[in-house]
Amino acid sequence: MQTYVALLYSIILGEGRRVIMADLKAMAEGLGLKNPRTLVATGNLVFETKATDIAKLEQRLEVAFEKTFGRHVDIIVRHADDWLTLAAGNPFPAESAATPDQVAVRVMRKPVPAEAAATLQAYVGDDEKMQAVGGDIWIVFSRATPSSRLIAATSHKRLGIGTSRNWNTVRRLAEMVGR
Repeated sequence: MQTYVALLYSIILGEGRRVIMADLKAMAEGLGLKNPRTLVATGNLVFETKATDIAKLEQRLEVAFEKTFGRHVDIIVRHADDWLTLAAGNPFPAESAATPDQVAVRVMRKPVPAEAAATLQAYVGDDEKMQAVGGDIWIVFSRATPSSRLIAATSHKRLGIGTSRNWNTVRRLAEMVGR
């Protein structure tokens, strides 16, 4: 059995309706995934299954989610070892220790090409930082700049399918899958 992390892009089903984590867990069990567990109510799922192609796993989860909840949601899956590599590759350890909720990573389905990541530099504010690591985009946001241009620049339209998680969530998921 292999351990995987699944990140849902959005768990808002409509006005005032969010996915209940117990329902997400039940959906995973219905797919035959073993030991499904969630982390906070923002669409983070950890589970075990036999070694499986990531794209096929993402597709199975997305189809099941739409069937269960009536709405398509992009789901990004990473093998546990890849998640641990992502967490260990955090280029902003000092900022993560000081303000973990202001450090985030945009976890991408397909790695962001270097040239696309380079164009993001034009959107980095004076009190922000950005670095591409392994095809994902790490960002240090500022509380002083609530309307960051960088947030808008990391959209699906510009970079492709991805979802963001702050350092607290990245670290806690790494603890869940760590060996």
